[in-house]
Amino acid sequence: MSDKTEKLQKVLARSGHGSRREIEGYIQQGRISVDGKIATLGDRIEVNPAIKIRLDGRILNIKEPQKTVCRVLAYYKPEGELCTRHDPEGRPTVFDRLPKMQGARWIAVGRLDINTSGLLLFTTDGELANRLMHPSREVEREYAVRVFGEVDNAKLRQLTQGVQLEDGPASFKTIAFKGGEGINQWYNVTLTEGRNREVRRLWEAVGVQVSRLIRVRYGDIDLPKGLPRGGWVELGLEQTNYLRQLVELDEEIVTKVAVGRDQRRVKANQIRRAVRRHTQVASRPAGKRPASSSRQNAGKKTTSKGR
Repeated sequence: MSDKTEKLQKVLARSGHGSRREIEGYIQQGRISVDGKIATLGDRIEVNPAIKIRLDGRILNIKEPQKTVCRVLAYYKPEGELCTRHDPEGRPTVFDRLPKMQGARWIAVGRLDINTSGLLLFTTDGELANRLMHPSREVEREYAVRVFGEVDNAKLRQLTQGVQLEDGPASFKTIAFKGGEGINQWYNVTLTEGRNREVRRLWEAVGVQVSRLIRVRYGDIDLPKGLPRGGWVELGLEQTNYLRQLVELDEEIVTKVAVGRDQRRVKANQIRRAVRRHTQVASRPAGKRPASSSRQNAGKKTTSKGR
C-alpha cells in the first residue's frame, strides 16, 4: 500500500467536513462512499484529483494538507443555544450565527450545554478540533461558576482531590473564590477534559447547585472582552498558531484575518451584525424562520437543538 495513504476520517476532518468523531459516525451509518463503494471504518485513501468521495450522495471537496487554510473563531455562546447543526424542534443552535463559507464548514471544539454560556471555539480544521478536544492533550478550560449552597473547605478539598461520577472519577484542577454574598457565591474553576455537564455534576456531587456557568477560557484563549453574547471574532495567526502548537500541529503561514486598522473595523462590523440579527430574530414570533443567507447567519439567532 502506498505510504501516501491516510485514514478517510482524517482527510475529511482536515478538509472541514466535521470532526473525526463526527465523520466516524457518518462512516458507521453508511453515509460515505469512495468512488462508488460504501466506506468502512479503517479505510485509507490517497488524495488525488480523480477520487470521488460522497456524503449522502453529495460530492465532498477534498483539499491537500498544504492547501488548507486553518481558521478559528471565538464565539460567545448565549444561554439557550444548542451545540448541534440542526434541531428538529427548530430551536436556536450555535451554528446559526456563524459566517458561511464555500468548500468548508465550521467545526465546534467541544460543546457547552444549553444552559451554559461563554467561549466556544470553532475551526475549519477537523484535526485541530479533534486534538484540542481529546482528553490526552489535557487542554485547560476555565469556567466562572455561581453556586447556590454551603461551600466549606472540606467540599473544596473533595472537589480538587476527586469525586466519583457515574462515568468515572473527576476533579477540578484549581478552584478560586471570586466573591458573593450568603449562599450565592462565585468561583473560577479549571479542568482539563470536557465530559458532558462535568462542571455541574462535580458541584452536585458535593451537594451544591450551579445557578450560572460561563466558560471564560480555553487553553490560553480568553473570552474576548467587549464581545457580546451571540457575537464572534476570527482569531489572528498568532493565536491560531498557539492552538496548533499546543497540540503539536504545524504552524499556519496564511491567514484570512485583516491586520491593523482594517482588522479593528472588520471586528466591529462583525459584532454589530451579530447583535443586530440577534435582536431581529429574538423579536420575531416563534416558528417564523427567515431564509438563510451568508450575511444573516453571521449573527442571527434562529431555532435549533443542542445539548
